[in-house]
Amino acid sequence: MDTCIIELGGEYLKHEITALNTKRTLAASLKKFMSKKPLSKITITEIVADCGLNRKTFYYHFEDIYALLKWMLEEEAIEVVKQFDLLVDYKDAIIFVMDYVDANKHILNCAFDTMGREEMKRFFYNDFINIMYSIVDSLESNMGISVTKDYKDFICDLYTEALAGLLINWFRDRKEHDREKTINYISLIFRSSLPEVLKSDPKLGKKVF
Repeated sequence: MDTCIIELGGEYLKHEITALNTKRTLAASLKKFMSKKPLSKITITEIVADCGLNRKTFYYHFEDIYALLKWMLEEEAIEVVKQFDLLVDYKDAIIFVMDYVDANKHILNCAFDTMGREEMKRFFYNDFINIMYSIVDSLESNMGISVTKDYKDFICDLYTEALAGLLINWFRDRKEHDREKTINYISLIFRSSLPEVLKSDPKLGKKVF
């Protein structure tokens, strides 16, 4: 019985590793094509041909090219950011994101040219707001407070919109933004502003004005 479970677990692990490698192969191909042509001109047919796979394999893992793009960005950036202790290592996380954007600005600009600003913000929204909720939840715990749900939702939405917009500005107008100043300003907000904002929850009895 235990042997069967171990064998099944081993087969599952092999399947997961194979699936991950396939996804990474497809993502690498997408990156290659995004450096050469608009996202809207890239086809699933040319991606699978480049990878030596078939369309069925692609659709087994992804609904369309946009789903592949989202997975790629999550795998390479969002999941890495989630590994940081964002209350302690927030500056390192910000630097990582900046470095990733600088290294992949041609990919992000290619996506932007097809999707536009608002669609790009919606594209990042769910991942960004989940990170914000994680930060706020950790701050609540550390500060020994409990913020009302509607206030927390409002704060997370506000900061997510700001961060998504800032990220887009960063890779669209890189020369217009000072890297060190941007890192320091974002760090200051996470270190000082956000805790004060949480303490200003009307439920806690602290007046905002």
